[in-house]
Amino acid sequence: MAQSPAADPAMARRIRADVEFLASDNLEGRDTGSRGYAIAADYVASQFRAIGLEPAGEKGGWFLTVPFRRASYEVQPKLALTAGGKTVVLEPGKDFGLRPSVLAKSRKLSAGFVFVGYGLQDRRYGFDDYRGLDVRGKIVVALAGSPGGLASDVDAHLNSSKERVVAAQGAIGYVELSRNNGSAGRFDPVQRGSRPLVDWIDSNGVAGATPAGMQLQLSFSQDVAEQLFVGAPKSLSAIRAEAKSKGRLRGFNLRPTLAVESESKWEGYTSPEVIGLLRGSDPTLAAQHVVLMGHLDHLGIKPDAKPGEDAIYNGALDNAAGVATMLEAARQFAAQPVRPKRSVMFIANTGEERGLLGADYYANHPTVPAASIVGLVDLDMPVLLYPFTDVTAFGADHSTIGATVADAGRSMGISVAPDPMPQEAIFTRSDHYKFVRKGVPAVLLMTGYANGGAAVWGNYLSKVYHSPQDDLSQKIDWDSGARYALLNYRIAREMADSTQRPMWLQGDYFGDLFDPSGPRAPAAPAR
Repeated sequence: MAQSPAADPAMARRIRADVEFLASDNLEGRDTGSRGYAIAADYVASQFRAIGLEPAGEKGGWFLTVPFRRASYEVQPKLALTAGGKTVVLEPGKDFGLRPSVLAKSRKLSAGFVFVGYGLQDRRYGFDDYRGLDVRGKIVVALAGSPGGLASDVDAHLNSSKERVVAAQGAIGYVELSRNNGSAGRFDPVQRGSRPLVDWIDSNGVAGATPAGMQLQLSFSQDVAEQLFVGAPKSLSAIRAEAKSKGRLRGFNLRPTLAVESESKWEGYTSPEVIGLLRGSDPTLAAQHVVLMGHLDHLGIKPDAKPGEDAIYNGALDNAAGVATMLEAARQFAAQPVRPKRSVMFIANTGEERGLLGADYYANHPTVPAASIVGLVDLDMPVLLYPFTDVTAFGADHSTIGATVADAGRSMGISVAPDPMPQEAIFTRSDHYKFVRKGVPAVLLMTGYANGGAAVWGNYLSKVYHSPQDDLSQKIDWDSGARYALLNYRIAREMADSTQRPMWLQGDYFGDLFDPSGPRAPAAPAR
């Protein structure tokens, strides 16, 4: 492996300057739609201009405005459960949580329930938990998780897709139950079920994270969850025991019914994606786009901070560092005497902390032809607190980008390690996943666990992640930031200059699912 090049001090200084600005207290945590985020977006746009990029947003500008809707309650919803011939009025926050709706201000309906096992449907793995069940107009009840035995990223994808499957089957609501005693899995805890809900809503009334037809997203307490199975072939405790001892579960109709009345309050606001373009030099390949992206938003200000307590979620590493290194990669592109053959887009995403919403909006409303986006690298939360010697490229096993990352790393003495925390389902929890769902080969690049990284990551995730401590008081290794930026430049440069566009590997699950007719590369032989 090549000797790792010494970090360029000028690169390190530029990255430090960008992070110090973006993670400043004055930007108040860069919450989506906030004044602090707007300032950060203007800053990134100004840097794009200084670098020499072209604006690639809407109407010839730097921005793509994402229309958000926040739904909340002024009056708590009313729910009544009828089970075993007895109707009980449920108590909000104690017995249930019901998410506000971004699609219907008023909801007044009554529906029955159907248990669907794990609620999975996938042709390749033979899952069809809805077989023989009619869930149209019903509330689906499913157990969290899957039977196991799946690759972690496939498992995470199937779990994150359950509500889309529910809506596609014609059901109107979804309840997910934990595999152990407790309230529902997806919307835990019950007390949080009535928190404000944020989603994008486009001009056609389409929502991003809320599938059309999905009227109810519910959680229930343990006691109420057990009541759903009154008169059923199996009790909830028997189902949980069965889930531990065997794989797949058979579904069945449930006897109780639920009556719902609610009024949602809506607030509309906007927040921009920031998009810059370096146009390619090849007359043919310039029509294709390679994307480098990182999310610009963070969590804002802690609403319940005590007097004198640090209340600002600065997001220095999550993800000011990702955006700063993306900017530096753009500078490296612009500094070269020869432009890349393919065009390269640089995107600072909004709404990642709200559920990958900005990236999802762009993936559904791209400012270039959707088919022209051929590959993507997502820079999210590089933990620049140690001299990293390896990286993890989440998604690398699915496409030729994995080999590109390995080659670029090898040129710098940096190895590529497998996912060190598969239980965290990272592959579906960052912005690149929204482009994977559109058939685009993509990876998420994070600093790795070697050379002391495991301990640093463990401390960061347990004590700093999503806390006000992710600020500039940390001992950030700016030289590592320079090396991370250079690595991403080399990855993107190879993607942009290669004679072959990034391709899914032959037989890959995600490629076959989301881009079945696209080009393929031979899969690497098993080692």
